[in-house]
Amino acid sequence: MTLQATSAASSSSVQPEKKVLVSKLSARRRIGRFILRTPGILPALTFLVILGGWEASVALFAVPSYVLPAPSRIATGFDAVSVERWFQHIWATLRVALMGYFISIVVALPLAIALTRSEVVNRALYPILVVIQSTPVVAVAPIIIVVLGAGDAPRVFITFLITFFPLVVSTATGLLATPRELIELSKSLRAPVAREITQIRLPYAIPYIFSALKISITLAVIGAVVAEFVAADKGLGFFLQFSTSMFRLPEASAGLGILILMSLTLFQAVSMAQKLLFPWSLPRAST
Repeated sequence: MTLQATSAASSSSVQPEKKVLVSKLSARRRIGRFILRTPGILPALTFLVILGGWEASVALFAVPSYVLPAPSRIATGFDAVSVERWFQHIWATLRVALMGYFISIVVALPLAIALTRSEVVNRALYPILVVIQSTPVVAVAPIIIVVLGAGDAPRVFITFLITFFPLVVSTATGLLATPRELIELSKSLRAPVAREITQIRLPYAIPYIFSALKISITLAVIGAVVAEFVAADKGLGFFLQFSTSMFRLPEASAGLGILILMSLTLFQAVSMAQKLLFPWSLPRAST
């Protein structure tokens, strides 16, 4: 009787411990599911871990700031430059990037339509476009500066050269991906060519176009920076080149961080435009 009472008492004391353990495991699982399902949390945690490892490594190996600044030193690089100067450099780069980007859209979309509508245009222009894309822009940038002179024109043109080719290729691919039966139906109904393009081909090409737009907006920032490396007195590219030449690595790293933030912001702006204007073009998991 005493043995039964002892076992009953021990089992009754174990049950609350099991409940506590099960509740802890379920709480951990809920936290894990929340981290995995909530967008942005896992990349942010990974980024914080990288920053922590970076800071610890620099401190452990006593790396000089002019070789590799720690994240804490980079934070001081933002304060080393006035807000007015930061705004001037950011606006100079952003202006050139957006101008080259929108010009590439205006040129690329009609050109892609012409390439898909005419075999003669396709055979005549597509090899030239490939040659232009294959030419290193950095190598011809000084020539462009000499031909177009100072100011925004050469930098915008360099940005345009880097940006427009993905738009042409993706738009042409989307236009040609239209189901053949729909094209046959439009021809049987004697629909004008303009209606076939605007109401049949372009809607099917929207996912392809926005994929290229997302790529091109980041390339536009790269193009603006490359152009500023060659000839500029303002802009984040000019600021990076000047800071590194003076071994001001914290300031240069701060400028690089702003460039990354600019590219991410513009990429998200294009993604948001697709969600607002063409939500049906997104995969089901993205809506």
